[in-house]
Amino acid sequence: MAEVFNLTNKTGSTAKVSNLGGIVMSLLIPDKESNLSDIVCGYDQIEEYENSPYFGCLVGRYGNRIADGKFILNGQTHELATNNGPNHLHGGINGFDKVEWDAVEKITPEGPSLVLSYLSRDGEEGYPGNLSVEATYTLTHENELKLEYRATTDQPTIVNLTHHSYFNLAGHDAGNVLDHKVMINADKLTPVNENLIPTGEIQSVEGTPLDFREYHRIGDRINDDHNQLKFGLGYDHNWVINQSPNKLNYCAKVIEENSGRVMEVYSDAPGVQFYSGNFLDGSNIGKGGAVYNHRNAFCMEPQHFPDSPNQPNFPTTTLNPGETYKHTIIYKFSSI
Repeated sequence: MAEVFNLTNKTGSTAKVSNLGGIVMSLLIPDKESNLSDIVCGYDQIEEYENSPYFGCLVGRYGNRIADGKFILNGQTHELATNNGPNHLHGGINGFDKVEWDAVEKITPEGPSLVLSYLSRDGEEGYPGNLSVEATYTLTHENELKLEYRATTDQPTIVNLTHHSYFNLAGHDAGNVLDHKVMINADKLTPVNENLIPTGEIQSVEGTPLDFREYHRIGDRINDDHNQLKFGLGYDHNWVINQSPNKLNYCAKVIEENSGRVMEVYSDAPGVQFYSGNFLDGSNIGKGGAVYNHRNAFCMEPQHFPDSPNQPNFPTTTLNPGETYKHTIIYKFSSI
């Protein structure tokens, strides 16, 4: 049964989370004057998420794209569901965003938590192995949305879990995000072809409109004459995060100057997908009748690289029996 849980911390910030798809339905965060606004796109009722463009969900088994919906593991070819042209995207037709998870609420010293668990059966969407998954959502008293993923398997398989909120730090219904200032802690990215599949190269961002090592407004260069921007209709790419050993990596920082809201992103995954809402087209009518138009939100999805199972020079996403997959994401909110 689909349920909705409210996590409220000592500052009054609130995350509304459903066990259906692990969806963050709303996230109330204070601005520079301590006024709360909902900063994630979504719908008023959980039933409306059936045809959502992955608003707020838990993505799995594999976040992002796998070319032609197939991969080879230990000499065996596995055929996955294709739901993005010829490719497999975000776990398939009925990925983790569409299943009901078991849910347990907890109060922790860090803040209120929701622990979600799910057993993905061998063969689900074409993936091998029974995969046991646990996802813990904590809204800390430091105004962090902390996501901790764990998974084990009984057969070799692949795993790449992430979170897919569409953020607008001015408020989910505040219009385009082109004035948001973005910094991404990455010297390199994985360029894509016209189907948004990585070419296998790891390229420097130097001298390109995809260099966010210093702050740039999203709209400053998004329409530049550059093949990567043409393929993605804007930003829809995986950046290779500059790694700090043995700790969470600082992935990105986003500032919305009018509200004063700041979002910092931390993760122990090697990449982050920055997506500028290019495929929003006004057809999604959200909370309170909000119309989500082109580039009205952005995503920051810490992850392993897209199509890693087919790219031998990318970090592995293979999980074997006896191992535990672990991934932590922190979205830290503050104001200027």
